[in-house]
Amino acid sequence: MAESRFWIFVGVVTVFGTLMAQVQCNEESQLIADLFKAYNKNIRPVVHPKDKLEIQIKLTLTNLISLNEKEETLTTNVWIEIWLDYRFVWNTSNYHGIDVIRVPCNIVWLPDIVLENNIDGKFDVAYYANVLISHNGWMYWLPPAIYRSTCAIEITYFPFDYQNCTLAFRSQTYSANEVDLILAVGDTEETIEWVDIDPEAFTENGEWAIVHRPGRKMINPRYTPDDLEYQEILFNLVIQRKPLFYVINIILPCSLISSLVVLAYFLPAQAGGQKLTVSISVLLAQTVFLFLIAQKIPETSLSVPLIGKYLIFVMSVTTLIATNQIVVLNFSLRSPSTHTMSSTIKHLFLEMVPRFLGMPPLVDETEVTTEVNGVRERRRSSFGLMQRAEEYVLKQPRSEMMFDKQRERHGLTRSIVEDMDVSSTANLYKSLAQAAPEIKQCVDACNFIAESTRQQNNIGSEIESWVLIGKMIDKVCFWAAISLFIIGTVWIFLTGHFNRAPEFPFPGQSKKYVPS
Repeated sequence: MAESRFWIFVGVVTVFGTLMAQVQCNEESQLIADLFKAYNKNIRPVVHPKDKLEIQIKLTLTNLISLNEKEETLTTNVWIEIWLDYRFVWNTSNYHGIDVIRVPCNIVWLPDIVLENNIDGKFDVAYYANVLISHNGWMYWLPPAIYRSTCAIEITYFPFDYQNCTLAFRSQTYSANEVDLILAVGDTEETIEWVDIDPEAFTENGEWAIVHRPGRKMINPRYTPDDLEYQEILFNLVIQRKPLFYVINIILPCSLISSLVVLAYFLPAQAGGQKLTVSISVLLAQTVFLFLIAQKIPETSLSVPLIGKYLIFVMSVTTLIATNQIVVLNFSLRSPSTHTMSSTIKHLFLEMVPRFLGMPPLVDETEVTTEVNGVRERRRSSFGLMQRAEEYVLKQPRSEMMFDKQRERHGLTRSIVEDMDVSSTANLYKSLAQAAPEIKQCVDACNFIAESTRQQNNIGSEIESWVLIGKMIDKVCFWAAISLFIIGTVWIFLTGHFNRAPEFPFPGQSKKYVPS
């Protein structure tokens, strides 16, 4: 018995609910029929033709999709319009308490608000959503849209830059005398002077961070209220680039590769071919990086990006280093037969430059320079060598004089040896020449060999001096290049590091246009 009563109760409730739904549906159908009975969507919803219709515009951003620097386009999402239509006012008590209805947007009047600075020519929204009509006549239209708008890219500090992109909304068919575009008003009667962002629905961009998002109405004084260009609603997005991607993938590899050219100075001065190979290889790698950057930034001649300046700087340093290596190779391969070393060059590079670098002078103090027929010849002082040779020659005859038979075997008589003047090497040479002409020829041959050896030593010493000059030029240019590379790199990237978005979105104003 109880079970049958339960099922009877369930059936009654179900029938009652069905009847209520039918009543509700019938009431909403009746309401829509009554509202649209004499409605004309082509007529502006004002009582008098001279009345202005207020259109409240609010931009709700759900995703900053991308900013294409090459095409200078910003892709964003979405907007909302609110306006009042006096023809859609009803008493909720007469229609079963219905206070909101939803109708297709193509059967009601629309204010024709479009994004003025779109780039793809598509002024329509992505999806024509229904219009929400409230019982007091307020109409809400929330069409989702993906807009591609123009955005002038400022590439001076790329990739440490920030951009200021604007979305301009304007009516395409109604002037300021017919519709008044204003910013939307919130529930607290506060004007929404910013781009609204719902933290739960917003997807953050991986490359850009939104710094400012103000909105304001602009009046163009060059036009009259009868012109369509007289009024427009502007929403600005001031966004700062996140440079980590470019630092890891472009700047750091480029800096490491560019620093390799400085290591070419650690090769010997005569290894000019290997040095040039390193420099040209680095220069080619820098050209590849410059080509990659050129594909990313817009083709403009208004400014040069910061990373482009850095690449040009390191390429210039690499070119100077390659030129320096050619000069060093030219000095290192010089010889007395091709170049004559002047005393000025010798003093500058072998005395002054080493002292400047904290090194001892590279000139041998025993070196003597003579001038014969206007040509400078370099020879080493032979005073010590002559002393040792004279001592050897003077001692040798004395030891042989102790053996008479040996002296006789050499064909030297006592009287001849006793008549020799051994006071000096020259007198000894003359005495031996008189005693035995064969000895004179032997001594002449030894003198010729000694002279040839001396000339070869002088040539070798001259070549060695040219190599030392090349090394000194290498050392000076090494410190100059590494200092220029470090200072230039730090200065260029510190300039970009301190390039931040301003504290306030508009110059001369101390207002941030953010929710209070």
